[in-house]
Amino acid sequence: MDITQLAKQYIGGIWRDGAGDKVLVDANPYNKEALAEFPVADRADVDEAYKSAAQVQVEWNKVNAYAKRTVFENAARIVGERAQEITELLASEVGGTAVKAGFEIGIAIDMLKEAATLPLRIEGSILPSPVADTENFVYREPVGVVGVISPFNFPFFLSLKSVAPALATGNGVVIKPHEETPITGGTLIASIFEEAGLPAGLLNVTVTEIPAIGDYFLEHPIPRVLAFTGSTAVGRHVGEVAARHFKKSILELGGNSAFIVLDDADLDYAVDSAVFSRFTHQGQICMSANRILVHSAVAAEFRDRFSAKVAALPMGDPSDPSTVIGPLINARQLAVLEEKIDGAIAAGATAVLRGEASGNVLPPVILENVTAGSSIAHDELFGPVVVLIEFDTDEEAIAIANDTEFGLSGAVHTGNLTRGVQVAKQIHTGMIHVNDATIGDEPIVPFGGEKSSGIGRLNGPASIDELTTQKWISVNHGRRIYPYQ
Repeated sequence: MDITQLAKQYIGGIWRDGAGDKVLVDANPYNKEALAEFPVADRADVDEAYKSAAQVQVEWNKVNAYAKRTVFENAARIVGERAQEITELLASEVGGTAVKAGFEIGIAIDMLKEAATLPLRIEGSILPSPVADTENFVYREPVGVVGVISPFNFPFFLSLKSVAPALATGNGVVIKPHEETPITGGTLIASIFEEAGLPAGLLNVTVTEIPAIGDYFLEHPIPRVLAFTGSTAVGRHVGEVAARHFKKSILELGGNSAFIVLDDADLDYAVDSAVFSRFTHQGQICMSANRILVHSAVAAEFRDRFSAKVAALPMGDPSDPSTVIGPLINARQLAVLEEKIDGAIAAGATAVLRGEASGNVLPPVILENVTAGSSIAHDELFGPVVVLIEFDTDEEAIAIANDTEFGLSGAVHTGNLTRGVQVAKQIHTGMIHVNDATIGDEPIVPFGGEKSSGIGRLNGPASIDELTTQKWISVNHGRRIYPYQ
């Protein structure tokens, strides 16, 4: 599909320009070239999108579950057929490498296949009653309309992660993709579902910026659930607005994952896993390993092997299939990271590896001797920067891993699986993996964080719980005797 065809709002089943005054320029983060221009959506556009989703949802909820399933089976097939196009879009709009695109497209297809099963798995129950001749029926019903706000890092998958199960459980959806990735996080998804046979107007995409609409996307009276993926700071605001308006929020937020290497770990394997955990999509993943905790007995050997492997990672143009380290999403993100790096070094940290940025491409940075309590050890580092920290005991590793406001993911590498599980159980995080990477998402396993890393879970049965509501209907087959008769 010509990229200009995707540079539109998708509201009420119609591709059109937004009514806002401003034009959003969608640029390539590597070469800064303009890919497309979007006249942004204004409040009236958002209102129309939500009303369309609500209106069509009433009919969609009546559609047979098997017919619903077909739409998602079609969508999964279409993503596979359009994989090359999607790969090119992820490179040009997101700065994603070929490896990253393959990973993102693969889990997106898995998520769509899982969504295809959801319409057939929504169950109710019949419960006994203390009232004579009465039955209690508990139904699972769609919440109605879900507002989805997606991020710039894995925009295609992380939009679908909320959109697909929301639609599959009978809801209407409006997406507000990140302004840096309006196509891969929004209009591309609309075009796929349009081709897959989703009823027109059920899924809507509003490409806009906060100055144009303020909090209207959140405050609008129609959506009952707001699914947000992004930073903890913005997520906190989304959650506050949602609570104030009695809406449910599903928040997938930042992380500061610890990758723990115990003294009995397979170091070659741990190095490979750590490189994947930190530098996939140049570290712009909420689950990325920000901190690598290594037992002091193997710390020097691990550091040497790890730094040598990282130094050899190819950098540059994400459209080159050999590239591993592509650009950060924008110059602002680069500046924030470089300020954190400079601050850590000024405070006494040592740079094991550091190079000069070229455009938005930041060469990998490895720091050690980081001051305890420093921001670089406690904050999320959304880029190719990693901190090495030594420890002497399992208890010390656990304490360091837990010394953060975040609790999204983690990993423990060890030759003793029982020991690894015991350590993993003591890390305050929503997900953690023994002898594997910190980055992982599977379609039927509950995904979500603890502490400041979010609220709620998605995937499989968890998606049904989050995106439907329970309704109690009692039936009295006789004639009840009331106190006042």
